[in-house]
Amino acid sequence: MIVAEIKPIEEIAEAIKGAKKVLVAGCGGCVTVCLSGGQKETDIMASALRMKMKVDGQPLEIETATYERQCDPEYVIRFKEHLQDVDAVVSMACGVGVQFMAENYPEIIFVPGQNTKFAGAAIEHGIWEERCMLCGECVLAKTGGVCPVIRCSKSLMNGPCGGSQNGVCEISKDTPCAWQLIYDRLKGQGRLDMMTEVLPAKNWSKNRDGGPRKIVREDVRL
Repeated sequence: MIVAEIKPIEEIAEAIKGAKKVLVAGCGGCVTVCLSGGQKETDIMASALRMKMKVDGQPLEIETATYERQCDPEYVIRFKEHLQDVDAVVSMACGVGVQFMAENYPEIIFVPGQNTKFAGAAIEHGIWEERCMLCGECVLAKTGGVCPVIRCSKSLMNGPCGGSQNGVCEISKDTPCAWQLIYDRLKGQGRLDMMTEVLPAKNWSKNRDGGPRKIVREDVRL
């Protein structure tokens, strides 16, 4: 899932300075799961902004609305009824949601309420860790389900560097060596022969090739 982190209230307040009516728009997708942009966090943000702006001598009207996603036309259209006479929207979605909402309502100022961090997983309650760089060329079938692109600090594709010692990355004692993890995983599966296959150099054009990437599924298009 996409993991995000709420921006400082001061930064958001500065961005909506001068507005008279603001909508804080929540997202029921990834940011709800990572406890940063769902209905609860949206209500808290609205309350914090009300207090902040009142203390700053700039009281304003704030409403809230949360729908399943802000990156899908089906749900984006539902925000329309909440946008009457709104000067600005504080979107609690990821950066994708903020941009998509802004495209659909170009006459309204959209302000991100979060910093989008990475695609990750919940390691334990309240802790999320990056697991995917969205590189567009997945090699997990050959590395025991451990991604060398994001788990290795140097994104090495064919084994550890000389700085790896006792299964620990030289970057930090708290960072395990990705290739040690790959070795252990493949050994446990009885597939160590996979380590002898030389993976080609990473084709970074599949990560970024002159503009936004797009996938078209003709079988599901209307």
